[in-house]
Amino acid sequence: MGDRVLDISGMDIPSKEGRVSDAEWQTRVDLAAAYRLVAHFKWDDLVFTHITARVPGEEDRFLINPYGLMFDEITASSLVKIDLQGNKLDDSPFPVNPAGFTIHSAIHSARHDAQCVLHTHTLNGIAVSAQAGGVLPLSQQSIFILASLAYHDYEGVALRDEEKPRLVKDLGRATYLMLRNHGLLTVGATVADAVLAMYFFETVCTIQVRAMAGGVPLTHVDPRIIQTAGEQARGATRGMGAGALTWPGLLRRLDRIDDGYRR
Repeated sequence: MGDRVLDISGMDIPSKEGRVSDAEWQTRVDLAAAYRLVAHFKWDDLVFTHITARVPGEEDRFLINPYGLMFDEITASSLVKIDLQGNKLDDSPFPVNPAGFTIHSAIHSARHDAQCVLHTHTLNGIAVSAQAGGVLPLSQQSIFILASLAYHDYEGVALRDEEKPRLVKDLGRATYLMLRNHGLLTVGATVADAVLAMYFFETVCTIQVRAMAGGVPLTHVDPRIIQTAGEQARGATRGMGAGALTWPGLLRRLDRIDDGYRR
């Protein structure tokens, strides 16, 4: 099984199954699935966004996309392992997105509860990030985002280490970060949690763009309801959390489309 070879974009990528720990392999499969889901939901921006996951048992080592592969091409074995300095720790032929490393390394270093960090450049997400009011309490979905939302002002393409402290400070303990004029970011204790957080974040932005396009006065959710969002979320998912509840079904959906991410 470990000798199986994958052909991606004309390149032979040896399978890492059986060559890494079981925990790392499972994280690789989940992270590859996350990339495929981002492509499936059309949240991808060609190759220019990124998702990272901490390697289990290796506190300062992370998995990130091979820069240059489309998200629907990414597999568990093609993911690149890096350290906090951005150094590749395996023999991947692919480079790492420098902006992806800057943003994600900052968050992973400061938030040890953030096992996965997901960043997108969706049209609706950027549209709302450019609105002075940010996320508005317009929908049921919005209450969960507003209960744990932070903002970070745009400083140009995220390539400079000096931006890291400001990014970390702005995120604080939030789950959702709106990068002004840039896009959306979520963190999760698992890959599934980060993906589901992004699903709701993107949904909220899409609803807001459509609601505002109607050109009529909008009804806002009572702030008192937002204050109980956490309790409502636990009740709606029967205490499981949205990630754990929906992840198996999302993987089944992917498997019906193409199970190549598992290789």
